[in-house]
Amino acid sequence: MTYEAPLSHIKVLDLSRVLAGPWATQFLADMGAYVIKVERPGAGDDTRGWGPPYLVEPAGEDPGLSAYYLACNRGKRSVTVDMASAEGQELIRRLAAECDVVVENYKVGGLAKYGLDYASLSQVNPKLIWCSITGFGQTGPYAKRAGYDFLIQAMSGLMSITGHPDGVPGAEPMKVGVAISDQICGLYSLSAILTAIIKRDRTGAGEYIDMALLDTQIATLANQATNYLVSGTAPTRMGNAHPNVVPYQVFKTADGHMILGIGNDGQFQRFCAVVGAEHLCNDPRYKTNAGRIVNRETLIPQVAEIVLQRTTSDWVSLLENHAVPCGPINDIGEVFADPQVEARGLKRVLNSPAAPEVPQVGNPVKFASGPTSSDRSPPMLGADTDDVLREILGASDNEITRLAKALGR
Repeated sequence: MTYEAPLSHIKVLDLSRVLAGPWATQFLADMGAYVIKVERPGAGDDTRGWGPPYLVEPAGEDPGLSAYYLACNRGKRSVTVDMASAEGQELIRRLAAECDVVVENYKVGGLAKYGLDYASLSQVNPKLIWCSITGFGQTGPYAKRAGYDFLIQAMSGLMSITGHPDGVPGAEPMKVGVAISDQICGLYSLSAILTAIIKRDRTGAGEYIDMALLDTQIATLANQATNYLVSGTAPTRMGNAHPNVVPYQVFKTADGHMILGIGNDGQFQRFCAVVGAEHLCNDPRYKTNAGRIVNRETLIPQVAEIVLQRTTSDWVSLLENHAVPCGPINDIGEVFADPQVEARGLKRVLNSPAAPEVPQVGNPVKFASGPTSSDRSPPMLGADTDDVLREILGASDNEITRLAKALGR
């Protein structure tokens, strides 16, 4: 039986740039959706130029392919359109009329000046599912502000709980090592889009989805947010320690570092037995997780002294055999050399007319019935313009020639 990708019946008009929107639409493309990435002629998505490193170096008017761009644009078709021109605007309207989903991340009101906002295009296609991604949403006093991942990490409180605690060398609020606020908003947006597709299948009605980076980042503060809401005390930076579980942090070993992630009293008892420190689990101060939280300042130095006696690999081998959660701290090179990562197919290499080998991180979702990661490489700027106009709009060669200015040619 021929495998049919789950979303092969869905067409997506992707007007988004940088990361949050493209992160969502890349997953839709992986699942078989026909994703049309609309880009500015001559420049394209901002991230095309966010290098080095580049897979394809910029040359003349070609912005090339940066590693950043490759991270979130697999499976898409690139179309260049000058949206400031009347003909370009009409092209967007025609494409929207044929699509199921629009994803955009323009500032509030940014598309209305072109007549390409939801209010306008839903008249053309009432069943359209529209996902608008902004920094702060369509309402509220900050609605018209631009939103950036770094800014959102700061304003959401995430940076206030990330980094070394005050009084430790190098202590200051710290951002996460990837653009986590963008990625989280992309994933929430994806969930909302898929839910709206199911709703439309049941009701026949389209939907307008209002997504904000600030909202989704606050939503993922999880226990740290509810710790505050319950106690009234704002959490602070704790380095690699956990506010609700002890011992659960990074420890130095004889040759580096490892993490110890003891999540319950049974695991702590097993740890103590394995390392010959039964006196710790028998100590009334440390018998329960609640006690270990209150007394972490006396417990952690004792655990640290024990862990320092062996190498990381020795500890991982020993503790894993006794069901005590632990692990090494890998760099990115070690990650992709890890046999578990190799076995799960998280490193992929695609082919492209632009380069013989295009490295990719595979989709982490696995379906038993078939593939969940597109074989279509991230596109060169405008590489699919003519094909999309022919396939989606039925445009003739003469019409495409007539539209040359609107296509940035």
